[in-house]
Amino acid sequence: MNQGEHFGTTEATEAFFAMTRLFQSNDQTLRRMCYLTIKEMANISEDVIIVTSSLTKDMTGKEDVYRGPAIRALCRITDGTMLQAIERYMKQAIVDKVPSVSSSALVSSLHMMKISYDVVKRWINEAQEAASSDNIMVQVCLNANLQNQLCWCSISSLIKLYVNQHESPLFDFIESCLRNKHEMVIYEAASAIIHLPNCTARELAPAVSVLQLFCSSPKPVLRYAAVRTLNKVAMKHPSAVTACNLDLENLITDSNRSIATLAITTLLKTGSESSVDRLMKQISSFVSEISDEFKVVVVQAISALCQKYPRKHSVMMTFLSNMLRDDGGFEYKRAIVDCIISIIEENPESKESGLAHLCEFIEDCEHTVLATKILHLLGKEGPRTPSPSKYIRFIFNRVVLENEAVRAAAVSALAKFGAQNENLLPSILVLLQRCMMDSDDEVRDRATFYLNVLQQRQIALNAAYIFNGLTVSVPGMEKALHQYTLEPSDKPFDMKTVPLATAPIFEQKAGKQTLSPPPKKRVEMLLLHLRPFHFILLQFDCTNTLNDQLLERVTVQMEPSDAYDVICCIPAPSLAYNQPGMCYTLVQMPQDDPTAVACTFSCTMKFTVRDCDPNTGVPDEDGYDDEYVLEDLEVTVSDHIQKVLKPNFAAAWEEVGDDFEKEETFALGSIKTLDEAVNNIIKFLGMQPCERSDKVPENKNSHTLYLAGVYRGGCDVLVRSRLALGDGVTMQVTVRSKEEMPVDVILASVG
Repeated sequence: MNQGEHFGTTEATEAFFAMTRLFQSNDQTLRRMCYLTIKEMANISEDVIIVTSSLTKDMTGKEDVYRGPAIRALCRITDGTMLQAIERYMKQAIVDKVPSVSSSALVSSLHMMKISYDVVKRWINEAQEAASSDNIMVQVCLNANLQNQLCWCSISSLIKLYVNQHESPLFDFIESCLRNKHEMVIYEAASAIIHLPNCTARELAPAVSVLQLFCSSPKPVLRYAAVRTLNKVAMKHPSAVTACNLDLENLITDSNRSIATLAITTLLKTGSESSVDRLMKQISSFVSEISDEFKVVVVQAISALCQKYPRKHSVMMTFLSNMLRDDGGFEYKRAIVDCIISIIEENPESKESGLAHLCEFIEDCEHTVLATKILHLLGKEGPRTPSPSKYIRFIFNRVVLENEAVRAAAVSALAKFGAQNENLLPSILVLLQRCMMDSDDEVRDRATFYLNVLQQRQIALNAAYIFNGLTVSVPGMEKALHQYTLEPSDKPFDMKTVPLATAPIFEQKAGKQTLSPPPKKRVEMLLLHLRPFHFILLQFDCTNTLNDQLLERVTVQMEPSDAYDVICCIPAPSLAYNQPGMCYTLVQMPQDDPTAVACTFSCTMKFTVRDCDPNTGVPDEDGYDDEYVLEDLEVTVSDHIQKVLKPNFAAAWEEVGDDFEKEETFALGSIKTLDEAVNNIIKFLGMQPCERSDKVPENKNSHTLYLAGVYRGGCDVLVRSRLALGDGVTMQVTVRSKEEMPVDVILASVG
């Protein structure tokens, strides 16, 4: 676990149960390792509570070396229902004469306050008695002169867990620690301040000033701590660190490469647009001296800088291309390739230079994953450049020189050039015919398939089988085809019966309630795939958070605001404490007006309550009915559409055709910017933006948004929204589908 391995629940539980036998060992180091393992596995293995009696025995035993660690481990696995059972032992431990035991109990008590504040509050008398100790491990601060700087650091670390308001006395105490005579305490206080939630740049200023002084310290450990912490500040508040830029530039030449790397990445986050050129020059002389691990960090910082200052993409692209030529491992090269691809996608004017750098890279690329990724990008972006023919040589070279996986990717890329460039098609057909003689089955099959599709010279076929491909779940299609073979039918197999590959979006989460303790609720709306019936099944995930009640026959009764009909409710039979359960409500959409898809439901959870003993969980025989009002549940047009990405929207638009195309113009009076209009349209319709059309270029008065989705029942629907900025925003919406219903639904909803 210390080396980064992640345990699954089953694996952790088995290891935990095997480890419990080690409680029989008398080896002190091994026993203390047991306590440490219990703490680490507390949140991932099941039934850790079985060691409660063993830990209680150790915390009250005669071996002082076991008592402190046992207390810390026991408090880690204890929940609110068990805390009262160990309360007596905790009170005794707090006032124990052995400093390690007392300090362990005090620190554990602070952590337990988050679980059961009322119980721990009863231990205040014991805590005050412990405060009178003169041992540095037990001292607690209350305007007292502490004897040990480690104690100050521990207090600062603990206090930051409980500071919610920056005006509180606890915050004032941390800020006063910035003036402590010990550097360790000063740093810990500064670190505590920058980790406080919702801290403003003004509140961060004292901590940043202290860290700035540490940047010029002769001690490498202080320089490293300062620049590492400033790096974290720069992630959320880059303006707060700008004052330290000169000090950070001095650290670029630091003999410690870790410090230099952190200084560079921090400057990349805080530097101005005018400083980009100078930073790139400084990095050029620095990057060759660091390991691949640090190079990856630098590349990631450059990628973030590209997004911040897109007009500087040419400078950074040149720098990245030079890095790409240097020696390096897979992770380093992948980071550079990903960064170049992100620049290409964010800045259309950088496309040709970026593709040229990547073409040069794959000529001598030893990593199959990167070669196939770049070939995919070439197939997507290359055909739409002014001179697409110049990329064909680089792609076909891969067919001649590379392994099977790369050759197959190259064949797919060639097909995309032939599908979009009529003048290149004859040459592409010749190259694909040559690929049909390949030694690998996959390469030959792809070449044969694409050759036959391209020879038809039909836009719809190219869009369906070359550009956009299948959007269904492959495991789902396999299962559906298998089922179809088991039940022979005269009807052809219907692809609309196969679930889509994207995650379901028909989901809505309920807000928190004021019931104490607040119930944890999640509402999922699952749209049935059986189109003719027009039903919506709502699944309510419920958890009973009341340890003194058993809930039975739990249902959610719904009252629609429109012509929806509630068909039936399926209850959750029983909800014991902290055990999840599900109940369902089935509703039917309006039949007389199929375009009326929006509706608001008022929801009430109804159930039977049986009081029970919180310690044993045994319920009373008699129960009583109760109910709880939930927040309203809103169904909108976006709940009837699933997002699907169309990599080539123009081809998909032609494939769907204009048999059911409709167009209307609307004035978006309350919206003042194109960005706001684009975001609102995407959110309202719940469709997938294509061709990066969700990004509005700067200083533009018009923009076109392309959206794609699948309407309930499996029918593709495409939207082209032309936006113009004047006094407000005017929107011309054109909708296409292969059926009329989705078109009418979208236009009726927008109107």
